[in-house]
Formats: sequence, structure tokens, C-alpha cells
Amino acid sequence: MSVVTPSKTTAGDASNQEKPAAGSRTRPGKLAESGSPTVRPPAAAHLSDEQVAELGRELDAIRDEILAKRGASDAAYIRRVIKIQRGLEISGRAALLVSKNKAAWVTGTTLLSLAKILENMEIGHNVLHGQWDWMRDPDIHSTTWEWDFVTPSRSWQHTHNDLHHRWTNVVGKDNDVGYNLLRMDENQPWKPFNLGNPLYNAILAPLFEWGIAIYDLELTEYQEGKKSKEALLKDLKALGKKVVTQFTKDYAATPAVAMLTGSGKQALYGTLTANAVRNVWAHAVIFCGHFPEGTDTFTEEMAEGETRGDWYIRQMIGSANISGSKFMHIMTGNLSHQIEHHLFPDLPSNRYAEVAPKVREICQRYGLNYTTGPLLKQVGSTWGKIFRLALPGKAAKA
Repeated sequence: MSVVTPSKTTAGDASNQEKPAAGSRTRPGKLAESGSPTVRPPAAAHLSDEQVAELGRELDAIRDEILAKRGASDAAYIRRVIKIQRGLEISGRAALLVSKNKAAWVTGTTLLSLAKILENMEIGHNVLHGQWDWMRDPDIHSTTWEWDFVTPSRSWQHTHNDLHHRWTNVVGKDNDVGYNLLRMDENQPWKPFNLGNPLYNAILAPLFEWGIAIYDLELTEYQEGKKSKEALLKDLKALGKKVVTQFTKDYAATPAVAMLTGSGKQALYGTLTANAVRNVWAHAVIFCGHFPEGTDTFTEEMAEGETRGDWYIRQMIGSANISGSKFMHIMTGNLSHQIEHHLFPDLPSNRYAEVAPKVREICQRYGLNYTTGPLLKQVGSTWGKIFRLALPGKAAKA
């Protein structure tokens, strides 16, 4: 797998993990077999070591149940989604070829936007997590898939799968807490630069894929001497190749063919708009899964010495879900079930809705917060935090 998942066979033993995706670096950190972290998060401080261990066993059982049931219907699901996505993309690009007609432009841009969202969220993100590796299909595999996003798959798998999922919301270890740009936790030191929090986020949203591409270069790690010059140059080369591929497909090939019908400029505007729509949507889904009020952040001491059960707890209280329709869940890549995804990043995404009620019941029984809410509520909550943390001092919790 492309992420440390603390199942019974992997907890505290990196040697028992499945082989990481091609290009993935060594995964950091091991989970302890027993005991407790140096400091247990306040939201879980009422739980004993025995209760945490039992919670871990219950969640292991849920994971094992899905692993035992996954099969032909799951494989058919992802292949059907890929077929639909490719149909939407072909149809969208075809419409943009005659997009001098306004109706064709709206139709083409809409279809291409949906195709890009579907590819990034329900297909690309989840394939790169290794959710479908068990099918042993070389065309739908975490080691071969290259998604429709500027950042190269291998770079993203390192910063996302290997680092973010291991250290979810641990300030100082998980740089996804603000992406080295935004102040997203009250324990992050305030600087005058943070006054621009809302502005930076507003710019980041439509350019999200570019923000992630720069973030995945780990420039801060390079400046701090934690990343070698050779590694940075390798990543820059991979990013350069990917940029050329993306530009050729979206901003050269499609507009060039559209020029034959006098629609070149309109086709270019269409692909630009589709990418912006996808970026804004992906940004909203990701931020709503990690930053609304109710999600916890953690100190490094809270992750030191944590067991599989403690890791599970950190995923549950450090993530947030989005409630909505089945269509909405699919278009979010089922990351609307962010809590379940962080618990079981290698399970097929179409199974998260089945798992969610069981996870919520466990949270209630063990006295742990299960943060969820409609999309607009979660978006508003996230933006509220962004505005509050632009100011100095500790933000009051809502």
C-alpha cells in the first residue's frame, strides 16, 4: 500500500507492509504494539489503554469484514466509473471543438469539468492510495496511474500517503496543516504574513493543483537541509514533464483542433474554466475534510508512542465528513467520508458509506467526537477558521 494503515499485521512493523507504490519514499514512523502516547489528545484523555486497544480491535474487525467482502462488484464499480469519466471527457472536448456556439461552450465546459472532478476525486486519488491494487489490473494500479493533475503521482503519494496520512494534523510533522502557506492552527506562531490568510486561500482555490505541485516539491524541507539537491532536481524534472503533458493536452491540442471551426479561443477558455472548477471543488472538499470546527490538531507528543488504537483515534477526531446525496459523495471521491477514509485509506471508496454508521457508533460509544455536516456548513466553518486565524492570538473555538 501507499500508506501506513495500522491493521493487525502492520502495527509497529514497517516490514510487514505491502510494497509501496513506485517512486514512494520510505514511510516514516512506527506504531507501538502497546502502551500509550506521551500525551493522549484531550478529546481521548478519558480512555484507558485497554479501551483504546479494544477500540482498535473493533475498527480492525470492520476493515477485515470489508476486505473479506470486496470482489467482483467492487471491480465492476471502479471500471464503470472510469468508463463514465472517459465518456464525459471525450464528449466535453468534442463539444469544445465547436464552442464558438455558446450552448456548445457551456455543454463542453460542464462535461469536461465533471470529467476532471471525477478523475481526480473518485478515480485518481483513490487509485493512488492503492484501493484497487488487489484487482491486479496494471491499468488501475497505484504504481502505474498518472492522474489529470499537474503534480506527478509519485510526488503526491509521498507527501500525501506517506506523510499526511501517517501524521494527520500533527503540527510540525503534517505540513498539510496550512500547506506551508496558511495559518490553520492556533498553536502555529502568528506572523504579520498571516493577515493575508483569506486572500491566500481565495487565490489558492482556483489554482489548487499548482499549489499542490509546488507543495509537493518540499521546498521548505530543502531549505532546512532535510531534502537533498539531487532529490529536488529529480522532483523538478518530473514536474516539468508533467506540466508539458498537461499544457499540451488542455491548452494546446484541444484549442488547436478547435481552430479548424474558428473555436480555438473559446476552447482554450473552456479548458481553463474546467480546470479552475475542478480546482475549486477539490480545494473545498479537502479543506472541509480537515479544517472545520470540531476537527482536532495534535502536538508531536500526542503522536509519540501511539498504538494502532491511538492512531485510529487521531484519524477520527482529526477529520470531518460532509453529509449529502450519493451523487455528491461520488463527486467528492467519497472523501465526504473523510473520517472513514483516514481510518481505512486502502479500502475501496465505494465501501465508505457502508462503514460510516459503524464508525459513528463506535465514536459515540467511546465518547469521541464525530464531526459531520452539510457542504455549505463545512465550507462556512472552514472559511470562518481561516479568517479568525489570520489574526494574532489564540482563536476561540466555536
